[in-house]
Amino acid sequence: MSLNEVESPVVLGFGGVGVDLLATVDKFPYPDDKIRSTNLKVQGGGNAGNALTCVARLGLKARLISKVANDAQGRGILEELKSDGVDVSFFAVSEEGNSPFTYVIVDDQTKTRTCIHTPGSPAMIPDDLPNSSLLDALAGVKLVYFDVRLPETALVVAHEANRKKIPILIDAERPREGLDDLLNLSDYVVCSAKLPQTWTGAPSVPSALVSMLLKLPKLKFVIVTLGADGCIMLERSEAVENLQGEEVDVDALVEQLKLKSDSSTDAPTCISSEVTRLQAKGIGTVCGKLLIGTAEKIPQSELVDTTGAGDAFIGAVLYAICTNKPPEQMLPFAAQVAAISCRDLGARAGLPRLTDPRLAPFSH
Repeated sequence: MSLNEVESPVVLGFGGVGVDLLATVDKFPYPDDKIRSTNLKVQGGGNAGNALTCVARLGLKARLISKVANDAQGRGILEELKSDGVDVSFFAVSEEGNSPFTYVIVDDQTKTRTCIHTPGSPAMIPDDLPNSSLLDALAGVKLVYFDVRLPETALVVAHEANRKKIPILIDAERPREGLDDLLNLSDYVVCSAKLPQTWTGAPSVPSALVSMLLKLPKLKFVIVTLGADGCIMLERSEAVENLQGEEVDVDALVEQLKLKSDSSTDAPTCISSEVTRLQAKGIGTVCGKLLIGTAEKIPQSELVDTTGAGDAFIGAVLYAICTNKPPEQMLPFAAQVAAISCRDLGARAGLPRLTDPRLAPFSH
């Protein structure tokens, strides 16, 4: 049964939005250089704005809470989100200050991007979101997403979601104010490459994922995204508390799974371990399943810009959770959505719709 035949799940996002001013250059400038751009685009940005736009294009109902100023940029942010089907009725709009914006320099030689961000002012505070509005925003919601921006208000939303037993996904990009509190309330976490070791102090990424499941007992899974190297996911298994057998070293298991990955295909793939007792030396043991997801090998001639690829991946993960995709399907699907987004300039221009034929092999 398709989403068109049933009521689409509702995802509520809370966090950063903005305007991205993207300039492509032949090569990143040296200090005191004057260079010309080869392409220019102005479009919406911000982790939460990008992820919820992805959710909406994939066919779910997307609601977003954030704050902008009543300036030209703020009005543009709201209009662009609305045009993609994102419900912005719970936004706070300030009559003073400025809306967030980011200069993004895309190096056409290295295919990397450099971001210079100017936050919005005044920042969102809990008084900007009356309790009646919060309750309305959470009505009928299946999953709540946070990018750890605007932390004081984010925690108010997260605690209410927790009271209502609505699952929470955290985009843990880097250490920020409020991250620890939000992680303790989360059911799912998607991390950038450096975050797990930074947050746990563990000696390797796999051992850091074990440490996160031990430190965060509510957590069902954690994913670390590794760019062109794909991702690693550790999923907790509650139903096999009495699982017998020897403990398996998590670092060794990751290497074994990588050797089994299909390197002959350019398309995203996933390989999974059995449910087992995973040990991280000096840290502890969890019962769970380890998965290795590969990224699409994008031809250099098709790769335009990686801005927002992580947000696209997370948007697809939100979709997969809400539509009950198993991890073995979720990871290749999310990787493909992210890869498609890298074929256009900026975080949103390349975000696919579910009807995109490039998603057909990953949508079932």
